[in-house]
Amino acid sequence: MKIAKKTINPIYIISDSVGGTGLKITAAVLAQFPALSSSEIKRFPFITNSGQIADIMQDAKTENAIIVSTLVNKEMIAFVDAFAKRENIKHVDLMTRLTAIIEEEYGEQSKQEPGALHKLDTDYFNRVSAMEFAVRYDDGKDAKGFQKADFVILGVSRTSKTPLSLYLANQGYKVANLPIIPEAQIPEELFKVPARKIIGLTTSAETLARIRQARLASLGLKNTSQYSDQQRIERELAYAGDLFDQLGIMTINVENRSIEETAVLIEEYYRETFQQTKLSLY
Repeated sequence: MKIAKKTINPIYIISDSVGGTGLKITAAVLAQFPALSSSEIKRFPFITNSGQIADIMQDAKTENAIIVSTLVNKEMIAFVDAFAKRENIKHVDLMTRLTAIIEEEYGEQSKQEPGALHKLDTDYFNRVSAMEFAVRYDDGKDAKGFQKADFVILGVSRTSKTPLSLYLANQGYKVANLPIIPEAQIPEELFKVPARKIIGLTTSAETLARIRQARLASLGLKNTSQYSDQQRIERELAYAGDLFDQLGIMTINVENRSIEETAVLIEEYYRETFQQTKLSLY
């Protein structure tokens, strides 16, 4: 007998910026409770005065919602906290405690500047440039980009090369990627790239077959092509594996691994390799 899931009350995210931090943390917490049905998450970004907050809090009281705040202005934080205590509304403040610890430990006052994480600084424009780079050099469109890239990602079809490239680009890395197809010639430019800058992606043939079958189904195509044939996939993966060995590159098995997890492995590898490269210069 299937047991009905409990429903979580709505969750209100109040922010004086875009609210992305509160949204990500809330989603991460909710993911730990698979037995509970997903709650309604309402995001209230760019809140700038207590009048706006009062209206939101009244609605939260009516819906018996949980408040998650990522405000940096201390007066507005105090307003939310006082209102929540007075009306018995559950409130989680994600910013104040850590801010207070840093202020006390180092004797510095926080700027209380909304959106400081997303300001239009050099890092922001570097990320935009990296995103443009990833789109321009996606899927082996132009092998000339390999030499300019921080990373060149290799893998057979449906190993998440493009999503990973775009995710890393959002972290400011210039990434190009190339699909590995046994019948296609490998560009000469690839062999001129230092091995430390190339990442190979692999997975199991069974998993890849399921992913490709789902892809064909989403396109309304019949599952009869070589594209999803497991024996064909095994040959593709073997060919790619031989190429990775020939190049002497880092290889990551992406089976059951999220884009974020793969990106973390690459970033750690990048930092370690960069440090070793610096040390070798002295």
